[in-house]
Amino acid sequence: MKITCPRKEFFEAVSAAGQAASTRTSVNILQTLKVEATETTIRVVGCDGEMWVERSLPCVVEEPGAICVPARLLVDIVSSLPDGDVSLSTSDGTNVLLTHGASEYRLHSLDPVDFPDAPTFGGDSDFKIPAGELRSAVDSVIFAVSTDPHRQLLTGVMLNYTGDRLLLVATDTHRLAVRQITKPGLGGEVNAVVPEKALKAIKALPVSDDTEVKLEFGAGRVGVDAGSAKVVTQLLQGTYPNWERVVPAETTRTWSIEADQLGSKVKRAMIVARDSANRIRFKGGEETLTIVARSEEKGDAKEELPIISSNGEIEIAFNGKYVLDALEPISGPGVKVEMTEPSRPAVFKSGDEESSYFCVIMPMSLM
Repeated sequence: MKITCPRKEFFEAVSAAGQAASTRTSVNILQTLKVEATETTIRVVGCDGEMWVERSLPCVVEEPGAICVPARLLVDIVSSLPDGDVSLSTSDGTNVLLTHGASEYRLHSLDPVDFPDAPTFGGDSDFKIPAGELRSAVDSVIFAVSTDPHRQLLTGVMLNYTGDRLLLVATDTHRLAVRQITKPGLGGEVNAVVPEKALKAIKALPVSDDTEVKLEFGAGRVGVDAGSAKVVTQLLQGTYPNWERVVPAETTRTWSIEADQLGSKVKRAMIVARDSANRIRFKGGEETLTIVARSEEKGDAKEELPIISSNGEIEIAFNGKYVLDALEPISGPGVKVEMTEPSRPAVFKSGDEESSYFCVIMPMSLM
C-alpha cells in the first residue's frame, strides 16, 4: 500500500476512528486502526469489539492495500505534525513507513485480515432527527451517565421514541438528567439504551446541525451512516430502571435564581470544596441564598446571591460539581430549584415553564 493525503484531513479521520479503538483489551488487533486504500479513497476504521467508527476521505493512492497500525500511536504522531502531506507505505508485511517532509516514522503493523468487519444493523425501527437537535439533547443528559462498570446499563443513555415524543434519560443513581423533545413523525417507536462512547462518536459525525441523521435500530445494534462517516454499536441489554420513581411527586419549597450568578458563585466555592468531596451547603431564606464550603486544610468559603424563595427557609447540601453539570444545559437566564426537605432529592430546571429539561440531584449530608 502507498498513499498520500493532507495531514489535516487524515488526522480528522484517524482521531474520529480512534474513538472506537480499545485501550483496555488484550486483543491486539482491537488496539489498532485499519487503513484501507482503494483507487482514490481510504477508509479508516476503529473497533473495540462492540463499536465501529469509520471515516472515508479522498486520497492519492499509488498502491491499494490495507494495514492495521496502533491507534494511539498513529493519532499522537499525526496530531503532532505540521500541515502538509502525509504518506504511508508498506515495504513488507510487518512495517509501515509514515513520512511527512523530512520526518520519518517506521511503525509495526498487524495483519488486516484479523480486523473484525462492522456487522449489519437496522431493520427493526428507525427515526430521523436534525443533527443539531440530537447533539443538544445528548449534551443535556450525558453528564449523568454512570462510570461504574458494575452498573453497565447505566453507562448509556436511554432513548425512547413513542411516535410524537423523544425522551433521553441518564442516571448514575446520584443524579438523574431528563430531556424531552416533542417531535411527531420522526419515525418508528424505539426503546433502547445507547452506550455513552457511541453517543459521543455519533455527536461528532461530520454533518451540519440542520442535516437530518437517521438512527437505525435492529439486531441489538444502532447504526448511523453519514456518507463519509459511519458509526455502528451494540446496544446495552436489559430493562432500564424506572427513573420516574426518582422524580419527586410534589415539592414544598422553591428557589428562583439567576443561573449565571449561581454558576459563578458555586465555581468559586468549589475551590475550597474539592477537599471535602465537593460538598457545598446552600441556605435559602426569603431573599438571599448563602453558599458555604469548608475544608479542614484550606479554610472556609462563603458566597451570597439574591433569590426569590417560597415556603420558608431550608438548608441543604449538594455536590457542587453536580450542580454545575445540571446548570450547563439550561439556556435561559433563570434556574428554579424545587425541594421538600434536606434529605430528599431536589429538582433543577429552567425558570422557563416551557423547558423540556430537568435534573434531579440527591442531597449530601449537612455534616
